[in-house]
Amino acid sequence: MLNIIFELLYIKQRIFLTVVKIDIVESEPKDLIVLGAIKHGVKKFEKIQKMTQIEPEELNSILEQLEKRGFIRTEEKKGWFGMKVEITPTEKGSKEVDERVHELQAKWNQMSLLYKSGDKEKLKQEMENNKSIIPSMMFFGIMDMMMFSMMFSMMGMAMSDYVAPENMPDTGSNEMGDSGMDDGGFDFDIGF
Repeated sequence: MLNIIFELLYIKQRIFLTVVKIDIVESEPKDLIVLGAIKHGVKKFEKIQKMTQIEPEELNSILEQLEKRGFIRTEEKKGWFGMKVEITPTEKGSKEVDERVHELQAKWNQMSLLYKSGDKEKLKQEMENNKSIIPSMMFFGIMDMMMFSMMFSMMGMAMSDYVAPENMPDTGSNEMGDSGMDDGGFDFDIGF
């Protein structure tokens, strides 16, 4: 099971999803999640480990495999407190992430179309078929959380019936100390 705790940041009236913690399931491609984190600027082993919550030994193994496959490179740099290792993606690694994210985007678009068409049964089946990649969609920021929530409403289900409570977005305070919502939240009825 994938446990993700999210923090919503409200910037210029747009919602940006920031992954705060992630515990990855065995069925999820951990190497893609690690490579995605590296591609998005997480360069240090400790920060990658903290973000992905992968045990250090396993993370080291994943990083070795990514390096062998030519997806990342490591570079030793001199810092204030001695040598430090920075991990960066290669062009091949960046392309791999882009291709996989494109595939995830196509699957999300399919679910969005089914939602917009109002076909509850097909949407439910599509969501069930893609259950294992939903956490990756969340990790890479592909999924529109508002629409995802409305999909469950349309099917007459609560998101908690499908997604464990610990995986649901946390709209608590962001890193700036704001609650993110002026009135403590909102409620709506979409009429399905």
